[in-house]
Amino acid sequence: MPQNTYLRQKILINRIKQIESKFVKIKILGTRGEIEPSTPYHKRHSGILIDNKIMIDIGEKEFLKYKPKAIFITHLHPDHAFFVRLKKIQNIELLKKLNIYAPEKEDFDFINIISKTKTIENYKITPIKTEHSLKVKSQGYLIEKNNQKIFYTGDLFWIKKENQKKLKKVSLVITEASFLQKNGLIKRHKGSPPFGHTGIPNLINFFKPFTNNILFMHFGSWFYNYGAKKARKKLKDMGSQNNINIVVGYDGQEVNLKKNIKK
Repeated sequence: MPQNTYLRQKILINRIKQIESKFVKIKILGTRGEIEPSTPYHKRHSGILIDNKIMIDIGEKEFLKYKPKAIFITHLHPDHAFFVRLKKIQNIELLKKLNIYAPEKEDFDFINIISKTKTIENYKITPIKTEHSLKVKSQGYLIEKNNQKIFYTGDLFWIKKENQKKLKKVSLVITEASFLQKNGLIKRHKGSPPFGHTGIPNLINFFKPFTNNILFMHFGSWFYNYGAKKARKKLKDMGSQNNINIVVGYDGQEVNLKKNIKK
């Protein structure tokens, strides 16, 4: 091959790599809620990996094999933080070596509390408070890179108005799908604020002003009772009815913001 041709090809390849590096790549690690039903593609509990560097939620111990630069946990429920499930924490020394962030520590000294925007390389991660549980604090994470924004909610029934201000022009919202029915399962105890999970119709209506794309994961029993194929069609139809692109997550799925997400 002539040297000039080789150099041109090398320059072209480098340009392609540079262009691709600007687009966030997301690997869906787990899509199952804290329920008994399970299928091969919806077996593992919650977690995603962004560009092989930033992990959000760690519902399974096996997710540690990816060796992310940082792990951000939405809340300390075991399907989002596997170590909560253990009576005696195994691999505690390994966890201590990782950069793990969450809205609170509880008894886990290796956790760093995060309440303000943090920058890791060229990623800007902003915690946004969510309403979900009476017993544990919760927050979603807005991840920004090269003018692209991903918002990962974790479990929630609501986000207060003062915390919605940063959710403008989000490229992709990744949220839960615990309940298909409107209003989901929201509980109220006398003298306490409401808590629980809102329904998928509510989530679609809530996020429509902020994004054209919603990826659903953290599926509840309804998904397995429907059967995965029928459930996927149901969610896609709901997207068409609301003029919004819905992506149905599955374990091991890879999403590229350039190829899979509409503007």
